[in-house]
Amino acid sequence: MNSTASTSTSMARPKYTIADAPLSWRHWWIVAVTGLGQLVGTGVATVAGVIIPLMMITTTYAHLSSPLQGLIGASDLIGIMLGSVVFGKLSDRYGYLIFFRLCPLLIVVASLVAIFVPDVWVLIVALFVVGFGIGGEYSLDSDYTSVLMPDRYKLLMLGMVKTGAAFGNIIAAALSFMLIMVWQSAMRWPDLMWIVAGIGMVMVLSRIYFFESPKWLYDNGEPQKAEMAVRKFLGKDVGLGPQPDVNASSAAEAEKLSFVKFCRKYWDKVVLSGIPWSCEGLGVYGIGVFIPLLVMALGIEHESKFSTPLENVEASVKTTLWISCIILPGFLIGIWLACRKVKEVRLQTASFWACAVSLIVLLFSYHLQWPVWISLVAFMSFELFLNIGPHLVTYLLPPKIYPVEVRGQGTGIAAAIGKAGAVAGVFIVPVLLKLGGGVLVLGVSALIMALGAVVTSVYGRRVEHSENTKI
Repeated sequence: MNSTASTSTSMARPKYTIADAPLSWRHWWIVAVTGLGQLVGTGVATVAGVIIPLMMITTTYAHLSSPLQGLIGASDLIGIMLGSVVFGKLSDRYGYLIFFRLCPLLIVVASLVAIFVPDVWVLIVALFVVGFGIGGEYSLDSDYTSVLMPDRYKLLMLGMVKTGAAFGNIIAAALSFMLIMVWQSAMRWPDLMWIVAGIGMVMVLSRIYFFESPKWLYDNGEPQKAEMAVRKFLGKDVGLGPQPDVNASSAAEAEKLSFVKFCRKYWDKVVLSGIPWSCEGLGVYGIGVFIPLLVMALGIEHESKFSTPLENVEASVKTTLWISCIILPGFLIGIWLACRKVKEVRLQTASFWACAVSLIVLLFSYHLQWPVWISLVAFMSFELFLNIGPHLVTYLLPPKIYPVEVRGQGTGIAAAIGKAGAVAGVFIVPVLLKLGGGVLVLGVSALIMALGAVVTSVYGRRVEHSENTKI
């Protein structure tokens, strides 16, 4: 009996709470597992961007239309847009863990279908299902991380999760380049989906030893299970700690909020978290997916006019890899600035303006035929500032500005709006390329970056005023 009582007391009084626990390998493990969703999100976009020019130099798809190119590039984004809303709402109701395990299974199965059934329409459907699973990841990974990280390191660790997106670009571009060099055949384009399937399988295996969100358990009337979940995640010396009770009427009201009612109630927050994410989506996906095609259109792939079509694609993918490598330093600089207490709204606003200027320089460099290195530096500068601010901050803002009882839904809606902009960007970029070439693409993109800056500045001040806090 004394042993049982002692164990009970030890369980009730851990040395630390989540909020004040020292950073340990367990926190980094959580970051690594949750960051895989960000990695596969940009990885599949990069793979799709390589598949498109490969398909266009095959006999079967030599005349792939601009709208169909856009549909291939946008299909996973449409899936993300819908998956973010669906899984965000379902996770608030039924828990995080079941969907955290289901999403990577969808990614693996859909990728395998695309590999073994090499058809453009099968590819489009498969990419949609992959995106649907990634949408669930986007609505869950920030919630898990924000719940389980110590207060002192929360912003840093949320930023580290987002850096998974940079690794996704780099890994997918590097593997695509190496595989094309080995295969020397554009007909192997379906096999590039093995990259996505492989990442998805790693995700599946990493979630076998994972647990339900302690915060979700606590808010749904399971404090003992919440305490046990914390110990499973962080060790026996860490407990849940005091938690603010979710007002019962607020929770009940959140349960009844439809998409329209939610947007009406939290309008300023929806605009602040969603519209800039949509503008950022054009850069990350609209431009990101078509970097190989843009590189060729802007003439910065460094190949001679006597190169074969496959050699041109190889060169453009190699240049894409170099451009992708600047994404990781961008994230790290953004995290450093955020941890130095630079406010998210100010960081995002300034970075959007810097992106717009970079695109204008790239436009003039192409139009006035400046040296190629200027175009390359301007392109890399755009990617650098895009990831210092918008790509990072749009991920950090939703968990910070929404109350916990609607955080999953709010994050899901923000991600959905962001992916709606990305979808529009991916559809419009090949059309703009056909209508006006690189000049039109760069001009429209610069205007959208400027729009992101204006919306962030205006609605950031409105949310700060209503919440009486700085963001």
